[in-house]
This record gives sequence, structure tokens and C-alpha cells, in this order.
Amino acid sequence: MGNQLTDMAPAAPSFLPNLQCLHVVVVGLDSAGKTSLLYRLKLKEFVKTIPTKGFNAEKIKVAVAAARTVNFQVWDVGGQEKLRPLWKSYTRRTDGMVFVVDSAEPERMEEAKVELHKISRTSENQGVPVLVLANKQDLDSASPVAEVEKLLAVRELSAHTPSHVQSCSAVDGRGLQAGLEKLYEMILKRRKTMKRNGNRKR
Repeated sequence: MGNQLTDMAPAAPSFLPNLQCLHVVVVGLDSAGKTSLLYRLKLKEFVKTIPTKGFNAEKIKVAVAAARTVNFQVWDVGGQEKLRPLWKSYTRRTDGMVFVVDSAEPERMEEAKVELHKISRTSENQGVPVLVLANKQDLDSASPVAEVEKLLAVRELSAHTPSHVQSCSAVDGRGLQAGLEKLYEMILKRRKTMKRNGNRKR
């Protein structure tokens, strides 16, 4: 399922005013469940995966509104510490970022917080919408979404960075549709703002 070489970063997507295909990058710490979430979306079933050594890329169709389907080109990038410096190669000129966190691992929340703030504050990612997926909500030990939001200090992200925290589970698929709909809304709103600001400058 697409574990490819880490040094093959995607070409920066062209500007897509018609939103036919949105470029989304999934990042987060190792073992957070990023690849399982990707294939739950793609195949509509839970797939037990091995740690991603490079990246996985899939095109996913998502129904975001009545009679409206949007294509997401999703890049799922490995989360091991040695791979994290590569994240910014994938997030360059992306439409949206999905940061996955293991809700049942409170001892790694501080590490996740550092990485979330680091990647969202790079110059290329200023203003890029961030969907935080609080994964593994099917486990009794999972922290509630409000606690995850607090531990990750999501509200302390840049005022220019739209964000949303969504509880979810790769095992049963709960929360994923709602999360992607919210991400789509944030991307759409940002596109409209950029277009409006561009027109003002002319």
C-alpha cells in the first residue's frame, strides 16, 4: 500500500480555484494511526498497517454537501522522529493539513504539541487550515476531545491559522466524515478570502 521512498517529495500542486482536487497532508507522531485513518477513508474498512517508512498517497472522494463530492489527494507521511524534518517538503503549498494524535497516549501529548506548532508555524504554512484528529476514541482510555484540544494548545496556534479538533476512530470510522467536511469548509473560506484580497490589490 504505497510505502515509497522518503526523498520523493510531491510536486507543489497548482492553484485550483474550482476545488476539483484538494491537496491534503496527514502528519502526526508515529503510531498515532495516520495510515489506518487513510485506508479507513479509502476502503471504508479498518486496515492494520505497519509503520510508514516514507509516505502513502491516495485519492479519496468525499461527499461534503448535498450532491457535492470533492476529491482529496491525501499524502500520509511517516511520523518517526527522523522523518519529521521532511514534513515541510510535503506541506509546501498544501490546501490543508491533518494532524493525527493518539487520544489514548497522554504521555506523548507534549511531544505532539511541539510538532503541531512547529509545522503549522513554518512560513509556507501560514494560514493553512489544520484539522486535528483526536484518534482512537473507541478506546476507554482515550482523552475527551476538549482535553486533547487543551493539551495541544490548539487555540494558541496563529490567529491566521483556521483549526478544528475532531474526535474520531480509524477502527469504526466515527468522526471522519464530519472532520473532512469541516476541513473542506475551512479550505473554501480561505480560498474566498485569498481571492478577495487578491482582487483588492489589483
